[in-house]
Amino acid sequence: MATIRRLAAAIACAAALLSAQTAEELVNKNLAAHGGVEKLKALHSMRMTGKMQQGSFVMQVGMDSMPPDLLRQTFTLMGMTGIQAFDGASGWQIMPFQGRKDPEIMGEDDLRSLKDQADFYGHLVDYKEKGNTVEYLGHDTVDGDDAYRLKVTLSNGDIVYYYLDPETFLEIRTETTQFIHGSVRESFTEMGSYKLVNGVYLPFAMESGSPRNPGETSKVTIDKIEANGPMDPAEFKMPAMPSASSGQGKQP
Repeated sequence: MATIRRLAAAIACAAALLSAQTAEELVNKNLAAHGGVEKLKALHSMRMTGKMQQGSFVMQVGMDSMPPDLLRQTFTLMGMTGIQAFDGASGWQIMPFQGRKDPEIMGEDDLRSLKDQADFYGHLVDYKEKGNTVEYLGHDTVDGDDAYRLKVTLSNGDIVYYYLDPETFLEIRTETTQFIHGSVRESFTEMGSYKLVNGVYLPFAMESGSPRNPGETSKVTIDKIEANGPMDPAEFKMPAMPSASSGQGKQP
């Protein structure tokens, strides 16, 4: 019996090792498909402009980002522009659509997704150094097409499933599970229309939503991506609050 147990343990250990090797291999193929780690790390700024359609609404969107985790997103609709940004330590927003025109610190619920997006090079670049772990879960399907499935557990405990095209090894879908205050938040994003930007393949079409409401999605079409253009890190900082007028607060 002891021999059988040792054999079973050895098989389990070998399977785990094989899985790790396969996961590492797929990570390397994915990064190579994007252009390689060297090309990815040659990027030091990125500016995206495009359109987002959600139901009957179409708005102009923009995104500025810098490594390691600076992000600023804009949403323009009906002459108003909303902003959400992460400065590497905290997140802030200006939401005139909700009647709030002054900058305000974001709460943890809203900040979690923004902070996740702010990882400039993505979860798979230097994933071990970031405290992420990767597992290969085998084959799966996306809209009837075959895909490799990777499970990426982030250092904060959140989970991102990557679905890789078996021919190009680029991601065609991600599914994110976030754990916030004991509740679970799930979302998905499908990517396509990859184009070359400064030697790196990036998606120019994305569709995001929740598995609970799969028919209610936001579709983003990127018109232009500019890489390594001039960008000031100060633009990611929250603007100072408007100062009160000198007479405000005085007793009548």
